[in-house]
Amino acid sequence: MKPIRIWFNRTFSTAVHYIQMIKDNPDSRKFTIYATHPKKHSLMLQFADHAEIEPSLTGKQYIDYCLKFCRKNKIDVFIPHYEQTEIAKYAAAFHELGTRVLVCEDHHLLEMIADKGSLFSRMKNIPDVTLPDYHVVRTAAEFLKAYIDLKEKGHTVCMKPTGGEGGKGFRIINDKKDTSIDSLLSNVTSRISFQAVYDILSAQIEFPPLMVMEFLDGYEYSVDCLAMNGELLAAVPRKKVSGRNQLLEENLALLETAKVITKELNIPYNFNIQFIYKNGVPKLLEINPRMSGGMYMSCMSGINFPYAAIQLLLDGTTNVVQPIYGINCTHMEKELELVRIF
Repeated sequence: MKPIRIWFNRTFSTAVHYIQMIKDNPDSRKFTIYATHPKKHSLMLQFADHAEIEPSLTGKQYIDYCLKFCRKNKIDVFIPHYEQTEIAKYAAAFHELGTRVLVCEDHHLLEMIADKGSLFSRMKNIPDVTLPDYHVVRTAAEFLKAYIDLKEKGHTVCMKPTGGEGGKGFRIINDKKDTSIDSLLSNVTSRISFQAVYDILSAQIEFPPLMVMEFLDGYEYSVDCLAMNGELLAAVPRKKVSGRNQLLEENLALLETAKVITKELNIPYNFNIQFIYKNGVPKLLEINPRMSGGMYMSCMSGINFPYAAIQLLLDGTTNVVQPIYGINCTHMEKELELVRIF
């Protein structure tokens, strides 16, 4: 049997763990890994069997590049991160080349999930899913109204763009402007004064939608999931204890909520759900319909999440072991020589 050719397009550096997990699969299945990235020092380019510099393209131009790459390299499985939603629109074109794409092919669903305002609107009436108090605003007047409403409910207020990954644009809003020398000389934080935000927003007639919401100050959990046809096949909640320390926890409430979300949205293969607790209640923060950056920690439970997803894609089935919970884990920096110089 020829090795199965897998291509990772540009993605986060921790995906190097997924390359190793796919190759070290329990079935001794053979894989050849291709990776592309626009940055020549990307770790993905160091760990792949074949690596190339990826051009800086978007939209249809990027799709054309992807199709050409799959055709030239006879790619069997494409695992996209960058431009995932756009790639989902053209899944049929990849299938015609003989390339299976590890992605939810419902691009409308991906667009909805990527916009937190749309996602919250979809989930607000779903049993067993609790949302933070929030407003979506596009003008300074709407921001002021949202801020006042949340403060009257007793919340500390925060905000972030409705789109985008991770913590980009996240700010906790202070009631008062801090003009002390200590604030100037201290570490940079995510806090900003209400007046500063309002002044910035007031200078714009309209701006891209912002989510203004209650600040959640409890433990954060990241739940890595594996699913097919609306059925949750495996899930591991990771409790972010402190710093880099995490606990793989059998949190029954979160596991049940993950089942509900899986049935409602029908996201296939690997995806990730994030929650933060407030007063003992887990509240939905976001959903990432792909492998998460920290999923490799969840794999310490004994579940090979990336390989299981490939099995589902290629074979339609996988055998998932019972996860081992109660594992405290962390990660560390390690030196590495760059042997591929582009």
